[in-house]
Amino acid sequence: MADLTASLRTADPVVADLVDRELFRQRDGLELIASENFASRAVIDAMGTPLTNKYSEGYPRKRYYGGNEVVDEVEQLAIDRARELFQAGHANVQPHAGAQANFAAFMAVLPVGSPLLGMSLAHGGHLSHGHGVNHSGTIWRAFHYGVDPDSGRIDMDQVRDLARKERPKLIVCGGSAYSRIIDFKAFRAIADEVEATLLVDMAHFAGLVAGGVHPSPVPHAQIVTTTTHKTLRGPRGGLILCTAELGKAIDKSVFPGTQGGPLEHVIAAKAVAFAEALRPDFKVYAAQVVSNAKRLASALLERGFRIISGGTDTHVMLVDVRPKGVTGKQAEDLLGRAGITVNRNSIPNDPAPPFVTSGIRLGSPAMTTRGMKEAEMAFIAEMIDRVLTHPDDGTIAAVRSEVHDLTRGFPLYESAKAAMRRERR
Repeated sequence: MADLTASLRTADPVVADLVDRELFRQRDGLELIASENFASRAVIDAMGTPLTNKYSEGYPRKRYYGGNEVVDEVEQLAIDRARELFQAGHANVQPHAGAQANFAAFMAVLPVGSPLLGMSLAHGGHLSHGHGVNHSGTIWRAFHYGVDPDSGRIDMDQVRDLARKERPKLIVCGGSAYSRIIDFKAFRAIADEVEATLLVDMAHFAGLVAGGVHPSPVPHAQIVTTTTHKTLRGPRGGLILCTAELGKAIDKSVFPGTQGGPLEHVIAAKAVAFAEALRPDFKVYAAQVVSNAKRLASALLERGFRIISGGTDTHVMLVDVRPKGVTGKQAEDLLGRAGITVNRNSIPNDPAPPFVTSGIRLGSPAMTTRGMKEAEMAFIAEMIDRVLTHPDDGTIAAVRSEVHDLTRGFPLYESAKAAMRRERR
């Protein structure tokens, strides 16, 4: 990574320069977007292989093209490792992303026009869980539950009442900005009561499940979808886990239902990531992700920020920045100038529009991958507070310098040779 291949620099120096610039941006800044992480060099290497050349429509030993003998082994390896990692009856490793995994899963069990129940995007859910601007909200009749305004936690009474009233065929739980552990057993009881299928989207906390620091939804849900990046620290892609009984329907919905040829180079990278997550050191990593998130949240609370639900059980937190006199958009821009990357995010019952917001979403996975621990999280909280409390050019410049000094102590994708070159910049 520190040195792009000579072939790329020779063939397309413009692209090579852009990749270099992005690499330096990642190295020199603090990545606090909860849905981002740094894949290992092995994962990245797997994606850059000749496997990208092969068309492999179908599944192992059931392809529509010849020459898939090796690819069959690659994909079966990824399937076997995914099943072992999550103790699942069936795994489909072909979805290109989490949204595609959700769409294929919905299509497998939910007739067009049927009712579904998911978490409101405005309260921490995801676009692909039935939001009106997403196909999931137009192909199916979507209803949404939210969080209790006082506790900031999922209102299970509301979930139960909506389920009994609307009789959804599918209930979805999991989200993109919800920081607490979800009661999967309670969701399954509600789903069984109304004769619905339960789907858990664990895209955000899959790595915490793999690391044993978060309850697994697999024993409770008939279908579990996830991305393979975020806390799982693999390549960008999707994964569907399900009961053995639903395996055939899920596979048919992915191909030929919603996708064509799979990305076997990415599937190889998924296999690598699953193997990494099966190692004992991944459990240490997952535990540190949670510890770091808890420390970051507590340090922000100590400095007068409001954290939705009062804290976090996972890797993510939703921060109300209004106590600092700024909007989410202003906070994102100011922190970005200081080398701290976050994303603006709506908070429950947000009075501000979605492009402005009253909050920001923060996460600990990427900085934990770089080796940072609780002390660094407390320092990061102090820098965030300084920028948003005194958003002048001098403060931003000073924090930017401190961010640079901090990141130098936690190298990213650096060989010794590359580090020497960086010293001379």
